[in-house]
Amino acid sequence: MNTRYDAGAKNVLGRELQSCSTEPVTGFFRNGCCETNHADQGMHTVCAVMTAEFLAYSRSVGNDLSTPMPEYNFPGLKPGDRWCLCAPRWKEALDAGAAPKVVLEATHEETLAIVTLGILKDHAVEA
Repeated sequence: MNTRYDAGAKNVLGRELQSCSTEPVTGFFRNGCCETNHADQGMHTVCAVMTAEFLAYSRSVGNDLSTPMPEYNFPGLKPGDRWCLCAPRWKEALDAGAAPKVVLEATHEETLAIVTLGILKDHAVEA
């Protein structure tokens, strides 16, 4: 299932937003893309590649992304998984020295309201 919510969505490079992950399936709309709209108050727009360091940091600030939660069809994340993170959480992790790498092609342009393109490029990984 990779149905686009907004076929016109742009990434931080100004091009068409690419899929972040369908294994595990991610995104506010659970369609694999880091799309957003007014209902997405968390701003799940950053396509990040999970690291052990970030997962430990996230757990330490109250958001355990590692533990499976079958009742929500959530497998739990492991290092190497791609996941649509909330832009403010990614910035918080950056400030704490624990930011994961970012897939620019799959990171929604709305992220630029929180983090500059230059900083994102400094943390970019190839798509």
